[in-house]
Amino acid sequence: MDNKKLWENVLNAVELELSSINISTWFKDTFILKQDDGVVYLAVPSVFIKDWIYNKYHKHILKSLRTFGEHIRNVEYIIHSAAPKKIEEQKKPISNTSTLSLHENFVNKEDNLNPKYTFDTFVVGPFNELAYAAAQAIMKKPSVYNPLFFYGGTGHGKTHLIQALGNHFKRNYPDKKTFYLTSEKFVADLMNAISGGVMEGNKFKEKYRKFDFLIVDDIQFIAGKDKTMEEFFHLFNNYFDNNKQIVFSSDKHPNFIPGLEDRIKSRFNSGMIVEIPIPDFESRLQIFRKKSEFHNVNLTDEIITFLAQNVEGNIREMEGVINSIKCHMELKGKDLNINDIKNLIKNNSKPKKSTSVKDIVKLVSEFYNIEEENVYEKNRKKEFVKPRQVIMYILREDFDISYPSIGEKMGGRDHTTVMHSCEKMKNEIQSDNTLADEIRQLRQMLK
Repeated sequence: MDNKKLWENVLNAVELELSSINISTWFKDTFILKQDDGVVYLAVPSVFIKDWIYNKYHKHILKSLRTFGEHIRNVEYIIHSAAPKKIEEQKKPISNTSTLSLHENFVNKEDNLNPKYTFDTFVVGPFNELAYAAAQAIMKKPSVYNPLFFYGGTGHGKTHLIQALGNHFKRNYPDKKTFYLTSEKFVADLMNAISGGVMEGNKFKEKYRKFDFLIVDDIQFIAGKDKTMEEFFHLFNNYFDNNKQIVFSSDKHPNFIPGLEDRIKSRFNSGMIVEIPIPDFESRLQIFRKKSEFHNVNLTDEIITFLAQNVEGNIREMEGVINSIKCHMELKGKDLNINDIKNLIKNNSKPKKSTSVKDIVKLVSEFYNIEEENVYEKNRKKEFVKPRQVIMYILREDFDISYPSIGEKMGGRDHTTVMHSCEKMKNEIQSDNTLADEIRQLRQMLK
């Protein structure tokens, strides 16, 4: 897969998780410069954008890249001007046809709504029935629940649902103005208005108070920002007092958002608050079936059932599995059978984020029948070196821990020693099927 196609696929995947407005705001003029030894070098237009993308979206980008390329282990961010001249000359035609420009054409600039988010493509299951019912209620009778507040983990379908609501209102109430944004965009606009003085501040108020239906995604990001919360409180009251519909999403219940003012929590609690939990088995069946149909991936009922039983992540992770299956089908030029799927899922198994270094050391030590102390010792015996290198490899590949940190945790070793160990494991896995199988087993056990 070439760099242009790879970045196009990543932006598609990231947009589903982060929202189209974040893609338009922060990923403009980004592209992959090159790939080298498992590292993707991503070109960004400024230091500010580089820092923002790294701090906010690095994990999402790396996760999506690994979905499309198992060999990818990290991302490095390069300012455009630092790119080689040859690459810069190539940039122009790429930017004219990049996925980002397609996204920008796809998203309506006046309301930030993406027309592909509809109720026709929204999968309803036991896990989100209440959220769906609440959405249907305000579709039939706007302001019956005001505000309407959805919360749940990343990838549970919140953005799809609230954008589908926005598209419904836009279509059925053409005389009303609908607007969608993230709270990060709200904060950025407010900061610009404050720096611009009184006149810009008045324009800010006018901009956000002129709509009839306001949708704010990821509202948790206003917490701890006093000026933003004050401005938002007055905006909320303006909408509520004028009987205008407001819809919010967050990663957690408003009562448990740290740094959020009590008066704002009270406003949220005056409406309808609905959780969208992680999909259950029955819902995962429906999601895999619908996603495979949407992506034109031919899967048997046996395969769909297997996926629903073995992939217990969020909707974005499930879509990532479908994308990975599709890529493998295209590479092989044929449909995958159940054994192919099992091997693919096994290869993609990753441990839980809550797993600690100590847990990994304990598990690997027991797996290779050595004492945990042997891992930390400066001992070059073969029976100790291999488990030690396996631990380093897993910490780097699956947890993205830096080489110096791994060295420190593994008995105070130099980071170059860790780098050598990780590269050695990476190369040996390609030719040593036994080692590759051992890594897969350990990942499954950690999971």
